[in-house]
Amino acid sequence: MTTMPFPARDYLPVLRELTGGFTEVLRTTDPAAPVPDCAGWTLDDLGAHLGNVHRWAAAVVTTGEVQRQDFATGAGADLASWYAESAQLLLEALEKATPEDRCWHFGGTEKTKAFWFRRQVHETAVHLADAHSAAGGEVTLDPAVAADGVDEVLGAWLPRVTRWHAAPSLAAPLALRATDTGDAWTLHPGEPPALGPVAEPAATAEATAQDLLLHLWKRTATPPSLSGDTALAGHFLQAPFTA
Repeated sequence: MTTMPFPARDYLPVLRELTGGFTEVLRTTDPAAPVPDCAGWTLDDLGAHLGNVHRWAAAVVTTGEVQRQDFATGAGADLASWYAESAQLLLEALEKATPEDRCWHFGGTEKTKAFWFRRQVHETAVHLADAHSAAGGEVTLDPAVAADGVDEVLGAWLPRVTRWHAAPSLAAPLALRATDTGDAWTLHPGEPPALGPVAEPAATAEATAQDLLLHLWKRTATPPSLSGDTALAGHFLQAPFTA
């Protein structure tokens, strides 16, 4: 089973690998290729978005303060090189950071710089899946990383979901289980629903950690297998949890 979250600095080699993979897709794929799960976006749009997210996050980590998002910055003709530079700026900021230091972030967890080590790994992982989809292929994420991504959605995004969307309803406990890692999460009714102790669930949703992660992010993936009160589980899982 996965220990979640990872120690903050353990995310750095994962982030380096993921950003390297994203750079490679940008170098080898038509930038005009559509991104199937990001309506209206091309790979060029996706690369510019993720590069600007990295630059924004690097500024937040460096200052500890909220920063204005500027996603209008263009990458120019050499998108792959500009993105690689963006990723390097982020990695350098995280390498210099003390994870325990206080820092602004938008999640429902302790306000320290550790949040950004984890957040940028999963931002990149999901968008790497998007990039591979645009290239006509699929990505294979480390199951432990994917399970940690599921935990981040449920433990950091879901508590703050009302910043972006109405809270999803849940009338009884729901269990999510990753079939490949053995990790499991129990969500309990609330406004919004929240992770809690293991309990007898009214419904269970099971899939690989990667499929659970992509499903929670509303990406194309093999749907979870539902048991028990399938209507309860299906209704909850269709709700948006993220910005």
